[in-house]
Amino acid sequence: MKRLSILFALLGTVVLLDSCTTVIDAKLDTGPTQLSVDAVLTDQPGAQTIRLTQTAAYFNNSTPPAATSATVTVTDNAGKSYTFLDPDNDGYYVWQPTGNDTLGHIGRTYQLSIGFQGETYRAVSKMNRVPPIDSLIFVKRKLNPFSKNEGYRAEFYAVDIPNQTDYYRVRFFRNGELQNKPNNIVTSQDGGFRSGTSVTDGLMFIVPIRRSINVDSLYAMNDVVKVELQSLTSEAFDFWQQFRTQITNGGLFATPPANIPTNISNTNPSGRGAVGFFITSAVRSRTATVNQTNIRVRED
Repeated sequence: MKRLSILFALLGTVVLLDSCTTVIDAKLDTGPTQLSVDAVLTDQPGAQTIRLTQTAAYFNNSTPPAATSATVTVTDNAGKSYTFLDPDNDGYYVWQPTGNDTLGHIGRTYQLSIGFQGETYRAVSKMNRVPPIDSLIFVKRKLNPFSKNEGYRAEFYAVDIPNQTDYYRVRFFRNGELQNKPNNIVTSQDGGFRSGTSVTDGLMFIVPIRRSINVDSLYAMNDVVKVELQSLTSEAFDFWQQFRTQITNGGLFATPPANIPTNISNTNPSGRGAVGFFITSAVRSRTATVNQTNIRVRED
């Protein structure tokens, strides 16, 4: 009888809780549409692309609409001007080089200008220096100490350029495919983690950064791995750090979502704002295949 009484009490509690459930159909204000700018220009040969879209409602998971019929130009402090065109009318604005010149040059400052729907947007970025990647090696490892599955851990070597604070982003590719999960967004100050002082200035990149180029399953024999080291301004460094924080913001200790800063400004202070970032990066890369030539035997 005591067990039946407890069971009825529990059922009554469930019914009571269920009867207190209220479905709230929130009507969120989507706000005005804004221009979204995805612009990363480099010193590498070939075409350069700037993508323009328009923002959509928060719960809209469809592809953002393209921002077409815009006027896009980039100028540098050496007096050169670069015109970006959208030949396919899809929001991808492309600059095509003539001859052997590249758009990006280390040390130059670039200004982006966008005319769109009666508004004019501007952004400025400097192309900073970046060191070469000296080598890229692989070490045979188990997936974890208790696993029978084995693979190869990658590690690159580079030395920070001394005598000033430098900011970098590390990107890596497996068999030509960019690894772009949230935890693959890797940034570095002077080859180490961000700190108040440049304790790693002029030194070899620290181990966690050197080994940040690995996939979850480790690499397999004959995989082709490419590593890129991109220079950043301090503002672009902050942008990537906050971007990663927002897209990995979840779980028990999640914080309220926050807008990521932008360096895109409307020349009319009362005009519509924009989102995104204008980045200029010098890029150095190294590619290696997982084979006996590049495999090392290490205890760590």
